[in-house]
Amino acid sequence: MSASDLIKQVEFNMQVCNACRYCESYCAVFPAMEQRLTFSEPDLHYLANLCHNCGSCFYACQYAPPHEFNVNLPRHLAELRGETYRNYAWPGFLGDLFSRNGLAVSLITAVSFALFMLLTFYFQDPAILFSAHTGEGSFYKIIPHNVMVLTFGAVALYVLVAFIVGFVRFWRDMGESLADFARPVALGQATWDVLRLKYLDGGGEGCTYPSEYPSNARRWFHHFTFYGFMLCFAATATGTIYHYVFGWPAPYAFTSLPVVFGTVGGIGLLIGPAGLLWIKSRSDPETAEPKQLGMDVGFLVLLFLTSLTGLALLFLRDTAAMGMLLAIHLGIVLALFLTLPYGKFVHAIYRFAALVRYALERSRPAPNVTFE
Repeated sequence: MSASDLIKQVEFNMQVCNACRYCESYCAVFPAMEQRLTFSEPDLHYLANLCHNCGSCFYACQYAPPHEFNVNLPRHLAELRGETYRNYAWPGFLGDLFSRNGLAVSLITAVSFALFMLLTFYFQDPAILFSAHTGEGSFYKIIPHNVMVLTFGAVALYVLVAFIVGFVRFWRDMGESLADFARPVALGQATWDVLRLKYLDGGGEGCTYPSEYPSNARRWFHHFTFYGFMLCFAATATGTIYHYVFGWPAPYAFTSLPVVFGTVGGIGLLIGPAGLLWIKSRSDPETAEPKQLGMDVGFLVLLFLTSLTGLALLFLRDTAAMGMLLAIHLGIVLALFLTLPYGKFVHAIYRFAALVRYALERSRPAPNVTFE
């Protein structure tokens, strides 16, 4: 389906749903839809990113396939979300990575591996690389600290700029000002909705995912993934404070904050992505967008491998395996970073922005809608 045909299909779906309104209690998409009688392309992009793809509306819909109206919001909105990822990506030419994300992730991962392997063997001879190192600064005997900082600092800055540009493009396309995004009430409500994954409850009983029967499995696995990621980020942040504020170089004791945060977060990033991959393999293909399968799987696999190699490095850091494990772990982390603006992770940016706009709309006076 071409981009223009997809817009027409989603617009027609919205008009049918707006007339029916049977699913209005399922998620935020339907109350937001009811604020409109006509749907511009930015409106549809907003609604597509407000959708959490829980699937409940598909199984409840009397106009779903094989009905001639072909109302399949989970699938059609997923397709449109993919279009928004491409449209708002920065730099623009890299937006095409979304259309062949599985290949892109594979290539970037391979290049990242090769880069860190070359860096490792360039700076150290095999006798040092395959020897056991203990004590403060042992990681930097394998790869110098400045090399790590410059590599990941440059990549992190690039990813941050890509996220900011994509967000600004998306937000302005919806006709909102940046000042509106910072309104405390709307920002707080959207944050609260994200932290509890409110719209993965399918209206209260759980998502009809991976099948037509309600289940909270997807919600729980998302919680493990989200909070695992945040704890790993907290581990990195506290490790940075330890190094630059207190002058304590890694590795740290098992009871230290960076290690505790990283260990608990790492376990979450094993359980969450593994669970999401499992239920994805059992999901109904009728509600899925096949083109995004590579994107979803690639991101979840990279998260899982980042955690697996990180935990392995933690427990084997005093052995001769540490050098190779460090190079492998850093290669996977670099691949994860490089794919963040062009992979599944970016949905978090646009979905959060859509939730902020939804909270803003709810705080404004209702439009005077009349039917003739």
